[in-house]
Amino acid sequence: MRKPGDILREILKEKGIERVGTLSRKWPSGEDIFQELALLLLEGDGAIVKLQEPTAESWDLSGKKRGPSIYAYVRPCMVEKFEVVISREDLMRRLPDYPWIIIDLMFWHKHIPKEKGKVSLQLRETYAVARRMFWPRRVAITWVNEEFRKMAKLPLEKVEASPVPTAEFLRSRGIKRVVLLDPNAPEVLSKEDLKEKAFIIGGIVDMKGDKKGTTAKIGESLESQGIEVLRRKIVLRGDVVGVPDRINHIAEILIRMLYGEDMEKAVLAVQAPTHARWRLRKEIPKRKIRYLIDGKLYLVVEKELYDELKEWLNIRWEDFVKVLRETGMVALERKRIHHLNKISVYRFDRSGGKRVILLKRVALLCYNC
Repeated sequence: MRKPGDILREILKEKGIERVGTLSRKWPSGEDIFQELALLLLEGDGAIVKLQEPTAESWDLSGKKRGPSIYAYVRPCMVEKFEVVISREDLMRRLPDYPWIIIDLMFWHKHIPKEKGKVSLQLRETYAVARRMFWPRRVAITWVNEEFRKMAKLPLEKVEASPVPTAEFLRSRGIKRVVLLDPNAPEVLSKEDLKEKAFIIGGIVDMKGDKKGTTAKIGESLESQGIEVLRRKIVLRGDVVGVPDRINHIAEILIRMLYGEDMEKAVLAVQAPTHARWRLRKEIPKRKIRYLIDGKLYLVVEKELYDELKEWLNIRWEDFVKVLRETGMVALERKRIHHLNKISVYRFDRSGGKRVILLKRVALLCYNC
């Protein structure tokens, strides 16, 4: 799958156009101006035309500012004055009809006001992600009600905002099978699953902690309506812990995977230090060594563990230190741990075993302070 901006570049290359200028103040800005330009065309907001006299400046296909160009983007009110080179229809012919990314608001009424505000915020950010990386017209929001319309504060006319249930929306587009993204699903989202025509993300925020299993109920509702549901989860090295759970983050991970990124790379692209610390709290205890020194128990990990974990978690040294303090552990260099192992005796106990050092006093230098 390709972004609309990449398709626009492809058409420009085929027509031998190396750079595009503008006759409008409304010119895209950001990391990928041709993605924004493609969306303007798709929204019917102008076209790329051939001028009789060149513009003062233009941008090449890599987005760098260049010199004059006889090709330019113009607003709808000026299109008829020039020869149209690329129109909305040119892009539409090359864009696939699928996939759809559907945000299901079936359980909107189960949210308290603060949660509804969070859902609305995350959907605004999902719209921003779709503009930057995808196409908002392939993002659908189902079960839309008047309360959500008032709270949303996003251009619902630029997405598919529908009051009908998700099953009805799917049937109207001839879709009989969907992928439901559910952190409690039994199977991991695979490359084969990415060939499906629709993906559903539950429009759910659980601040009260009373919505466990709600996403699965969306799937059950769809199945009762005759829709085949593939429940899938997104994981990081086999575990959902550390995978961002906001609606917009899940949508971005999915979009990145649709463009060919592997799951781990896609997760790390959106993973904030907060999410990384969730996983850190699970990974660090797996590597702890228990030392009983003069009757006092110490929980120790190798200081070098930080270097191993930061290769696949977006953590900083301060995150590593914070989690060590929360868990009551200390970090020692590997060579010091080797020395402690040499002078200790391993003994089994109910907790799995510990190393016992029979000395009156042993000074442990803690590196996590």
